[in-house]
Amino acid sequence: MLERLSTIHPLLPPVLGVITLLLAAVVVHLLVKGILVRGAQAVAKKSSTTWDDALIEHRVFARLAQVVPGIIVYSGIPFVPELPDSVVQLTRNVAAGYMVLMLTMALSAALSAGSAIYSSLPIAKERPLKGFVQLVQIAVWAFGAVMIIAAVLDRSPLLLLSGLGAMTAILLLVFKDTILSLVASVQLTAQDMVRVGDWIEVPQFGADGDVVDVQLHTVKVQNWDKTITTIPTHRLISDSFKNWRGMSQAGARRIKRAIYLDVSSIRFQSPDEVEHFKRFALLKDYIAHKEQELRDYNAALPVEVDDAVNTRRLTNVGSFRAYTLNYLKNHPSIHKGMTLLVRQLAPGPEGLPLEIYCFTNTTAWGEYEDIQADIFDHLLAIVPDFGLRLFQKPAGSDLANLVEPVHEQVAAARQADGPA
Repeated sequence: MLERLSTIHPLLPPVLGVITLLLAAVVVHLLVKGILVRGAQAVAKKSSTTWDDALIEHRVFARLAQVVPGIIVYSGIPFVPELPDSVVQLTRNVAAGYMVLMLTMALSAALSAGSAIYSSLPIAKERPLKGFVQLVQIAVWAFGAVMIIAAVLDRSPLLLLSGLGAMTAILLLVFKDTILSLVASVQLTAQDMVRVGDWIEVPQFGADGDVVDVQLHTVKVQNWDKTITTIPTHRLISDSFKNWRGMSQAGARRIKRAIYLDVSSIRFQSPDEVEHFKRFALLKDYIAHKEQELRDYNAALPVEVDDAVNTRRLTNVGSFRAYTLNYLKNHPSIHKGMTLLVRQLAPGPEGLPLEIYCFTNTTAWGEYEDIQADIFDHLLAIVPDFGLRLFQKPAGSDLANLVEPVHEQVAAARQADGPA
């Protein structure tokens, strides 16, 4: 049969042999793919577990099925008639390289599937492994590349690896970012600095939002405006950033804001004003305690106390500070187990700052803003009851009110002078 074909054309037997071998490889590949891949898909659909779904999604079995054509070609090419030995050897080398490539892709896909399975677990938010999986994938592809080149060139992989020693400096330069990211990923994971779901602020990159992904090279942050900021992993080690996880775990969020009072409105309280403030439920106990304290202090003075300048007296700003503190202590939305302060800061060009430092009992952003606004709405509205004024830089209407009396006086003076 082969002799008859050779008489027709000398290349006909090897060409027909190669075509037959390729058709056999395709047929066997389709059969294996139909049995292995579709069988795995059927099992995954009936199974209640999720790990098999991840293997199907990342095409692990499909990659394994693609190894079969390489095996058929590698094993069958020597039986093709009248094919030169050099062509047979080259084909076997390429087929071996193809099999290594498919196995490398299958192993990389299996690692991706394992990472997806791990990411679905609750512990993944505390201990993300995506960066380490990516590092292993890089190592797998590096090893696979060496094996593919060795298979195609028909050389020992050890010979190729021995030549990498002279390229160490170049490799370190090429993989500098990868090495930095690897060290950063280890530190971030070991020290539990960043987790998926953490709210972080990185001013250098304009990032302010939730961490949605932690990879080997980058950390993705979804900002509050739904934009995505990508930060190099090693920059979270070299630069500073703020993590709000502690606030979420504590179940409280801080209020730190000041009310600026006009210093010229601060004064001592008259006896009538003291009696007036005794009607305030939040000040009744404070005034009673303070009056007793001041009486005891003034009674112990070695000088005559008839003159008020020699005594201690209640001030409107002190009463307002006590009122604010008691108001916060009795507020249902303020956390009673955390720091609660109302303190005076140093007076400045903008008046006397009366700072409120406390924590709400919720971390929800909207609820926090409502609580903070309600507190300051009340305090700003009640300031005039204490004879105090809020400090505010003059606006256009304030300047107009100052100039209007001057205009009226000028007009009145002109009318008094009469016509010249």
